[in-house]
Amino acid sequence: MRKVKPARKLGRTAAHRKATLSNLSTQLLIYKRIETTEAKAKETRRVVEKIITKARKGTHHAQREIFSALRDKDAVRELFEEIVGKIGSRPGGYTRIIKLVPRFGDAAKMAVIELVDYAEAPSAAPVAAKQDRSKRVKGSKKAEAESQEKEGGEAAE
Repeated sequence: MRKVKPARKLGRTAAHRKATLSNLSTQLLIYKRIETTEAKAKETRRVVEKIITKARKGTHHAQREIFSALRDKDAVRELFEEIVGKIGSRPGGYTRIIKLVPRFGDAAKMAVIELVDYAEAPSAAPVAAKQDRSKRVKGSKKAEAESQEKEGGEAAE
């Protein structure tokens, strides 16, 4: 008996999950590259791959089905006019996921999802680690300089 691999729930209700994946798919089609969590990127990939495969048919019916999923005329227009023309010969694998360093605030696994033929030359290290806030000096140099100017200005008066 065939077992279907369950989709990630992303900690959301069904309607919220559908809306989230629709919005992420729309943004990916418009901007060609988005940064999100790894789990959302993997689920977005499943949705976008099916949408692009359906768009390759080029029929009016496919256009209506995709619009019902995305609900954005600009994204559907971009998909049918530009994206399908550029990746129409590719048999699948329209997206790429590049893992990034964990997010600073909550250490969530981050990733960039992008359309393959629209990517610039991939860099060896996508994103450098951010500076640890615990090692920063209390006040910034700019704030210290301004406070010294105020003190100096008051002393001259």
